[in-house]
Amino acid sequence: MEVAYLYTKVRAEFGKDIKFEDSQPETLESILPNDEFDKDYTQRNPSISEFDTTPDMSVSECNTERLVTKSTSMRHMEGGWPKDVDPSEMSDMQRFRKKAEKDEEYKTAMKLLGPMIGRCMKQNNTINIYEEYFDGVQADHSSEPPSAKGLAVFRDPNDVKRTATSINWHPEGPATNGKIAVAYSILNFQDQRFMNDTQMPVSSYIWDIMNPNTPDIELLPPSPLCCLRFNAKSTDTLVGGSYNGLVSFYDLRKPNAPEKQCMPHETSVIEKSHHDPVYDVFWISSKTGNQCASVSTDGQMMWWDTRRLGEPTDVLDLATDSKGGGMTLGGSSMEYNQEAGPTKYLVGTEQGIVLAINLRNRKSNNGITVYDSGPGKHHGPIYSIQRNPTHNKFFMTVGDWTARIWVEDLKTPIMTTKYHSSYLTSGCWSPTRAGVFYVTRMDGVVDIWDYFYRQNEVAYSHKVGEDALSTISVQGNMQSGGRLVAVGDVNGTVSLLEVCDSLASQQPNEKMAINGMFERETKQEKNLELRERDLKRQRAADEEASKKEAAEKKDGKDEKMEELLRKVDADFLAMIKEAEDDESKASEGADMGGDDK
Repeated sequence: MEVAYLYTKVRAEFGKDIKFEDSQPETLESILPNDEFDKDYTQRNPSISEFDTTPDMSVSECNTERLVTKSTSMRHMEGGWPKDVDPSEMSDMQRFRKKAEKDEEYKTAMKLLGPMIGRCMKQNNTINIYEEYFDGVQADHSSEPPSAKGLAVFRDPNDVKRTATSINWHPEGPATNGKIAVAYSILNFQDQRFMNDTQMPVSSYIWDIMNPNTPDIELLPPSPLCCLRFNAKSTDTLVGGSYNGLVSFYDLRKPNAPEKQCMPHETSVIEKSHHDPVYDVFWISSKTGNQCASVSTDGQMMWWDTRRLGEPTDVLDLATDSKGGGMTLGGSSMEYNQEAGPTKYLVGTEQGIVLAINLRNRKSNNGITVYDSGPGKHHGPIYSIQRNPTHNKFFMTVGDWTARIWVEDLKTPIMTTKYHSSYLTSGCWSPTRAGVFYVTRMDGVVDIWDYFYRQNEVAYSHKVGEDALSTISVQGNMQSGGRLVAVGDVNGTVSLLEVCDSLASQQPNEKMAINGMFERETKQEKNLELRERDLKRQRAADEEASKKEAAEKKDGKDEKMEELLRKVDADFLAMIKEAEDDESKASEGADMGGDDK
């Protein structure tokens, strides 16, 4: 007799964790007693038997072999001509065409192909599956809840995991299928990984977002790169700043190493370079497109010509005047936007103070303007500083636990976010929406602020991972709509996110609303400054008046005291004179009495 039990499981339960629990015994089959068995077998008392109806089962898993893809090129050449016809000679080709067109077989083939081609053309004209039917239509995405999803992950191929210190998108965007340049370095001073015997990797990589498995190009600098940036005019060239203070120039069109590797085309001399890590570098406006500027925590800002990196073309000390304390500040971030002015720079320092540099005013304190160094400054280094892409005179700084928005005309911030629950490490504006900006935190969360929606709370928070985030960059071109966001962490992992349309598509009247809000906050801050200035003047006037009154009172008291002293002196002299007169009278009386005798 066969005892079977059918166990069924729905598809939705596949893959779920198995939960074991105690259950009561269940009778699967009952066998009635049979007298025939008693004749052949001897009964035993007691008789104990154990049965187990649970079958032995095993679980196995398998995975398919990973498919590695790579991009290759194909060369197309004109062919199909007979040997005696030279395709480069138009006369030979025309002679052969005329001969072939007179052939009856050619005419028959063309008549047969005509209806087939006509039917295909009609099918193509019926519907175009690649047509953007709603392109250019202003859709309102304000009702859509904010969201973001992960698209790809780019991991550092090296065994020693380093921090992704900088991410820069390719300027051409979708024309190159989207490429990002990621700089990898270890910024912790005297990190334990420096003490190991293993060779510290120095490579940085250029990734293709369509192929996250392997880097597209490997850059081999002399020292690990802290920052890396594409040239907007010549997109095949890059400039990077190293941990040891060097500035390197890369030309991807002139490889001087094996495939997918690129050595520096030019590198600065260490004696005339920065003495600290180069934390930011920017291509600046020039006729040749070869000029760049770098900033470091050694307190210097340098300008370079990538054709001759032997020495910098100009050097500026980030030193404040006597009003600012007369100290040298170390640059931790920099911003340059040609639309705001070809000679204007913004520098965020590790002391939390913002510096505005205008090379046209070089005679006045080297053109350096020091912003609020009191309550308005950050409590730690400024990790990111960036101008608003729509309204250039407003810029944002990210440091400590807040992000602050400033305007060039004022030295105090006009808006400040609430203190986040974790330390902020980086931030940037959205290139397509004037009121949206991103900040990264040390607990692995990206906070997205939408000032067009509300200013007191974060619009959306996305958990990227458990590791601390280090840098963030949004693809800055209108073709992608600002939807692709690259976020790097301290273990060298770069996560590619795609935000929803409500966070990427420009909302109706958003530019005017954000500009009006910034101008209103600026006006309010100016009024507060005027009020504070008037109060200071009033306090100074009151102090001067009180001092004058005190002096007058003191002078009046002195006159009264002098008058009292003069009166006392006069009374004293009068008393002495009276005493002398009495003594003289007494002596005269005595003399007269003696004469009478």
